[in-house]
Amino acid sequence: MYVVGTAGHVDHGKSTLVKALTGIDPDRLQEEKAREMTIDLGFAWLKLPSGQEISIVDVPGHERFIKNMLAGVGGFDAALLVIAADEGIMPQTEEHLAILNLLQIERGVVALTKRDMVDDEWLELMQEEVREKLALTSLKNAPIVPVSARTRVGLKELLKALDTLLADVQPRTDIGKPRLPIDRVFSISGFGTVVTGTLIEGRLGVGQEVEIQPGGLKSRVRGLQMHNKKHDSVAPGNRVAVNLTGLEVGDLRRGMVLTVPGWLDESDRLDVRISVLADSPVEIGQNSRFDFFSGADEAVASITVLDKARLEPGESGLLQVRLSQPLALAKGDRFILRLPSPSQTVGGGIVIDPHPIRHKRFQPEVINALETLEKGTPADILLQALTVGDKPPRDLRTLAEETSLPIKEVQTSSVRLLKDGLALVLADDWAELEQRARDGEIAELAATQIIISLAALNRLKEKVTGLLQNYHNQFPLKRGMAREELKSRLAIVSPKTYNFVIARLVSESVIAESEGKGSGGLALSLPNFQVTFTPAQQKQADELLAAYRKEPYSPPAVAELGTDPNILAALVDDGRLKKISETIYFAMPAYESMVRKILATIDEQGKITLAEVRDMFNSSRKYCQAVLEYMDDQKLTRRLADERVRW
Repeated sequence: MYVVGTAGHVDHGKSTLVKALTGIDPDRLQEEKAREMTIDLGFAWLKLPSGQEISIVDVPGHERFIKNMLAGVGGFDAALLVIAADEGIMPQTEEHLAILNLLQIERGVVALTKRDMVDDEWLELMQEEVREKLALTSLKNAPIVPVSARTRVGLKELLKALDTLLADVQPRTDIGKPRLPIDRVFSISGFGTVVTGTLIEGRLGVGQEVEIQPGGLKSRVRGLQMHNKKHDSVAPGNRVAVNLTGLEVGDLRRGMVLTVPGWLDESDRLDVRISVLADSPVEIGQNSRFDFFSGADEAVASITVLDKARLEPGESGLLQVRLSQPLALAKGDRFILRLPSPSQTVGGGIVIDPHPIRHKRFQPEVINALETLEKGTPADILLQALTVGDKPPRDLRTLAEETSLPIKEVQTSSVRLLKDGLALVLADDWAELEQRARDGEIAELAATQIIISLAALNRLKEKVTGLLQNYHNQFPLKRGMAREELKSRLAIVSPKTYNFVIARLVSESVIAESEGKGSGGLALSLPNFQVTFTPAQQKQADELLAAYRKEPYSPPAVAELGTDPNILAALVDDGRLKKISETIYFAMPAYESMVRKILATIDEQGKITLAEVRDMFNSSRKYCQAVLEYMDDQKLTRRLADERVRW
């Protein structure tokens, strides 16, 4: 099913023509009927000669109601441009045509209405005028069909022209992310709240959980209707009425977007490409303000021109738009900018990034990144998302949400990046996966696969090596930085991702990982780093070790020796000293000898006492008790009353 929308000047017969074609009066408000003028969006439907059913959205033509027109025009598959034969091109004809052109609605039929009010010669002049006006617009190929709603002349030809036009239109793409820009909210007795709109980018089904943005309201689909008929599910490209549970009419408004939870977020800042109309009454300058329209929503926009000093009429450029209220938009959505007063269309364009950071003007890297996002292939867009900024590596599902690309395109494009060496995987079997990609053995990666661009990995390597070098300079007697400390400095939240990163850097010999012989714990260092004492430090270390060898089982207190604590820690870390408590250390051979003999005695006689240990090593109670308590802590022994046994 397709959606056809009217466009054209007030009093040119749009609503009358819709009623003549469908038998449905699209003017549903009492005020519209009383004034005989369309004020808000109207809706109807019909079946074409081929049997194809279409929805029709009738828009107001008066300049005072252009905002209502813009709320409905975004979902058109084709336009029915209505021009009265007795008046020809009028101001709102031109503005509506400009809007269709800016929104890139490329399919349309021109209905030259009121055929019965002009003669053939005048009709021919009007047709020529219309063709000339359409020549430089998106509707340049639109057929022109003279009609009269009153006499019904030309209506069959108009339906046939619509049928032919829509025969080659591809159905709306289903990417599994349904969006329904809400253009009407009302209540039906016995059913509750109902919203209507044109569904895009995914299916809706009865019972489905939905979310309404902006605001994050949660609901569930109670019922679906198209053209007054109930449906269990609706495909994208259809006008649909959705009956919602748990929400009141007052909770919702025109412009909100109904979708599935978890992917569409509101935003009050956008990066966009705009084309300024050649006949725009104003230029677009820094900090200028306009009315911004997209989907069925609107806001006031404050402008930052990123790539030029200002945009003159007829020019195109990159903008960052700051909105007066958050809107729910996705990459690729089109928009219109209008001057608030006097009300007039200035230009329109496309959303490049719906969730950008704040940009400074005239930054080449920002401009290049936006141009890639705007024009690039899926692989280009994916690579840009992986490379720009300082985000950590993430999985393909997250990248699909960030780029608004279908997950299948991300999965296949990532393989292309791997094959070209522009991206790498973070996984236990990373080498095998990358080789298979280069050999053409895999077509797509799993949605859970974590990847990183080559450029981002190189930046990460530089950051890691810089952090470790600074650490070595600051702590030359420490073996390296603890894994968790480096993780916090890299701001990689996911432990899984961080472990993959470290494993890859270790395997590529970018960094080294070691476990202390005495102190334990994994530390990360530069590959060639070694703890080295200065001559003065080496002298202190030699003196301390000599003192400990002299009295191996009753070593002197560290405080008595005056050894630098950093030297002491280094000796513990490299396994030459064993720290038993905060004040008691042993030379490692002495400690190992005590443990070996204590355990051998327990194995021989089943137990050992503190007094036996003291006598065995001719030591004091203080040292022997410290050793036994340490062995208890290490689960080598356990205490039973005044004796120790095996753990």
